[in-house]
Amino acid sequence: QVQLVESGGGLVQAGGSLRLSCAASGRTFSSFAMGWFRQTSGKERQFVAARTWSGDSTTYADSVKGRFTISGDSAKNTVYLQMNNLKPEDTAIYYCASAPYKGGSWYTYLLSDANEYQNWGQGTQVTVSS
Repeated sequence: QVQLVESGGGLVQAGGSLRLSCAASGRTFSSFAMGWFRQTSGKERQFVAARTWSGDSTTYADSVKGRFTISGDSAKNTVYLQMNNLKPEDTAIYYCASAPYKGGSWYTYLLSDANEYQNWGQGTQVTVSS
């Protein structure tokens, strides 16, 4: 099992920035990639961004490309989501998640699919005011 704890959420005005952190512990060596998702009330969890633990591959949802950046610090077992130029529609609870290694390469995984992930954090609220 991989335990995940998010932090860094808060209230920000439109156009502002926030950096979310996701600290991982436990069997992190069994994880292939880390992802960020977000969810608003009554809607399905939405993919935001993902990266391999090594950082050599990343992917983003079209809605955040050019504004959000996913990065990591392997020494701290922490993944970050830098969010710039925030918009009111970015308001959501943000979750980080761990996708277990199952063999194969980057192309074996559909990291935009929440079903690819096994462990989830408790979430952190991001609210963007207009």
